[in-house]
Amino acid sequence: MAKVLMKGNEAIGRAAMESGCKYFFGYPITPQNELPEYMSKELPKIGGVFLQAESEVAAINMVYGAAGSGARVMTSSSSPGIALKQEGISYIAGAELPAVIVNIMRGGPGLGGIQPSQADYFMSTRGGANGDYRTPVYAPATIQEAVDMVMEAFDVADYYRTPVMVVADGMIGQMMEPVEFKAPKRRELKEKTWATTGTNGERKPNIINSLFLQPQQLEDHCIRLDAKYKEIEKNEVQYEMYKTEDAEFVFVAYGTTARITKNTVDALREEGIKAGLIRPKTLWPFPFKAFNEIPNAKNIMSVEMSMGQMIEDVKLAVEGRIPVHFYGRTGGMIPTPDAIAEKAKEVLGGAR
Repeated sequence: MAKVLMKGNEAIGRAAMESGCKYFFGYPITPQNELPEYMSKELPKIGGVFLQAESEVAAINMVYGAAGSGARVMTSSSSPGIALKQEGISYIAGAELPAVIVNIMRGGPGLGGIQPSQADYFMSTRGGANGDYRTPVYAPATIQEAVDMVMEAFDVADYYRTPVMVVADGMIGQMMEPVEFKAPKRRELKEKTWATTGTNGERKPNIINSLFLQPQQLEDHCIRLDAKYKEIEKNEVQYEMYKTEDAEFVFVAYGTTARITKNTVDALREEGIKAGLIRPKTLWPFPFKAFNEIPNAKNIMSVEMSMGQMIEDVKLAVEGRIPVHFYGRTGGMIPTPDAIAEKAKEVLGGAR
């Protein structure tokens, strides 16, 4: 299939449609507006439904309803909008419904700004609402990867009956790159016998619910959910190792920041500094095992477009074996390869 030049937001929308998504519920917010705009134009052409809800809260509850019917459904927003959706995401997780949620991240807290950010790491990876739940979180670094991950996210959502998040900073949503829409490796998915599709008098009605008034019932439910999350942790980790075989200084970065940091790695190697990069492609499950594959590492640096959030998982991964440092820009500011390199040299005691 020939490649097509597309803006990130629009490519994500087309990827969802190529994956069988027929329903989209959302609300405008920068910098993801091109995604719902694209869906509003294209979904009706294939018999799908686009609906601009009256709020983000309404949109996520519409997702709950569509997911309960067994349909493939997606919503998207940007940071403050995703925050408003958190209660609904918790309900969807508790009811074990498949859905895909896209967050094109911007600066915060509060309304913040409209420039790129990665400051939603905690909200995305910790379960941003109430209760014991997690959501798989994909973090693309290119528009092609965003396309591929959205396609995979729909299958993962159906396979595990869980909401899945795809998070990208505003730069990935706004920039343009050539992409192709290849059919992903399909999983063997079960028939959705749990869906509320009507009984035709042939079976008892399905009830979709996350309300358990008896403590023992709720604990049993949470234990069952936890077993599912352990399976996801076992089977769905994705990461990239870049020039880490002999690396003594290892960066950890994801998304656009990882693309920038690769340039830093190359520049430091030209100066004789053995640098490398671990790039998480899934933020949850986090690739803890990747940190067992850097035997020569003497220093690790988490590079983020935030004040430091992923660094907590990096520290958990190394368990105190290796010093962990941090470099970040936030509020819509983007780190440069030179600034990252200078911070690394500062850690090493100055330029060599």
